[in-house]
Amino acid sequence: MRLFFAVWPPEETAEALHRWARRVREATGGRAVDACAIHLTLAFLGAFPESHLGKVLASARRAGAAPHALPLDAARQVARRGLVWAGPAQTPPLLEALATSLQAELRSEGFELDRREFLAHVTLLRQAGTRVELPQLPPLDWPVTEFTLVQSRLGSGPANYEILARFPLVAGERVSGDPAPPKSRASAGQ
Repeated sequence: MRLFFAVWPPEETAEALHRWARRVREATGGRAVDACAIHLTLAFLGAFPESHLGKVLASARRAGAAPHALPLDAARQVARRGLVWAGPAQTPPLLEALATSLQAELRSEGFELDRREFLAHVTLLRQAGTRVELPQLPPLDWPVTEFTLVQSRLGSGPANYEILARFPLVAGERVSGDPAPPKSRASAGQ
């Protein structure tokens, strides 16, 4: 199982980001991430046997932060990696707290994670070539009210994502993970 934790935008926000990415793609080339696959990664675990799933879920149940808004007011093109992404100009403290709490709980269970500083961003284009001045992002509303455990399935095309569990954020309380209703996110690019 390839696993990661993420927050997902409301459908309208994902659609607006996808439209923006398609507009940018006209100038840069590359592949826009499908609207249904747009997410912000909190922690990437990589490949693990299914027997580790209990420890992963236990870690997430102990993590948490209060619900908050996620502003996406900055866009960046990382030419050497062929990426275009959007993110907050400054990471909201509650989002930082959520990522930090989750990563600490995963490490306490023995999971090795990337030690780089958390960089809140949403990848919108892959394999972008030509460097351009990026247009302003549209006004967006992204309330963060839960985080999810996601399984990524790789194949010949873009990755397919399936939400395995949802963890609601509650002000002043730790979260408890509820199994996700059967629902898949589509492929990660077009």
